[in-house]
Amino acid sequence: PGVPELRTAIAAHQKQRYGLAYDPDREVLVTAGATEAIAASLLALVEPGDEVVALEPYYDSYAASIAMAGGTRIPVTLRPHEETREGVTHRRFRLDLDELRDAVTDNTRLLLVNTPHNPTGTVLTREELGEIAKLAVERDLLVITDEVYEHLVFDEAEHLPLASFPGMRERTVTIGSAGKTFSFTGWKVGWVTGTPDLVTAVRSAKQFLTYVASGPFQYAVAEALALPDTYFAAFRADMLAKRDVLAAGLTEAGFKVFQPAGTYFITTDIRPLGESDGFAFCRALPERAGVVAIPNAVFYDHREAGAPFVRFAFCKRTEVLEEAAKRLKAAW
Repeated sequence: PGVPELRTAIAAHQKQRYGLAYDPDREVLVTAGATEAIAASLLALVEPGDEVVALEPYYDSYAASIAMAGGTRIPVTLRPHEETREGVTHRRFRLDLDELRDAVTDNTRLLLVNTPHNPTGTVLTREELGEIAKLAVERDLLVITDEVYEHLVFDEAEHLPLASFPGMRERTVTIGSAGKTFSFTGWKVGWVTGTPDLVTAVRSAKQFLTYVASGPFQYAVAEALALPDTYFAAFRADMLAKRDVLAAGLTEAGFKVFQPAGTYFITTDIRPLGESDGFAFCRALPERAGVVAIPNAVFYDHREAGAPFVRFAFCKRTEVLEEAAKRLKAAW
């Protein structure tokens, strides 16, 4: 289940930041990264034939884990939205709540939610999360919520745990990650919080995946979770500055930029560059500009919906981002 020191630190983190009280012995489980947490949660809670409603585009392990559990993936697509306020154009990907409601059937077992959202950088609003919560309660659905980018929210955006909404604590499995919170990529320390019944179910699947992992690193993560708020504020500020460097460079190069409210990814529309096929664009990009991007279509069931979008990452040194922006501008 994880060393007691880390489980206690995770429970304290959830209580201090979100007012969510969890018993570290019965309601917290440490996993081999968030990817194992996702797999174990789906294997534990989904039976063959169950439908899982997931927001698309989605992290690629979702599809594989749902398939391994024998479930059927029902995607609900986040749609690009643009509005102008006070002369400034704002772009984001937005959840169509009616489409979400229509996706739920009598066979739906579970909602799989991700906020802050990879790859679009969207942070679901209080209204959107409130409607998700109402739907889950009305239809008696379980929810797995992937909140690994919880500490990377920018501007006026606010991360609100779905488990904090009325009626949600008892039906929600929340997933967190040391790799995303502390840039400990490769340490593979993630966690799950939920009710004793939910955590016991996830643990029963997890123990046959890795059994135990990252033992020495768990003590370090426990110490890190106790860091003062100044650490998290500095982490956000650093990533915000890097976001702005890359976003400005991409805009100057001619991309249509969807300014992310969270995560460390920027989604762009390549159509202003005269391109429309993200796969072809990303294959040619390294040779043309010496820069690498990911076609968003790989994160979609409905690939045509993601065809003109590509994702860049700004979790790099500032000088690398500046050089990338320079190369992209020179290439177009």
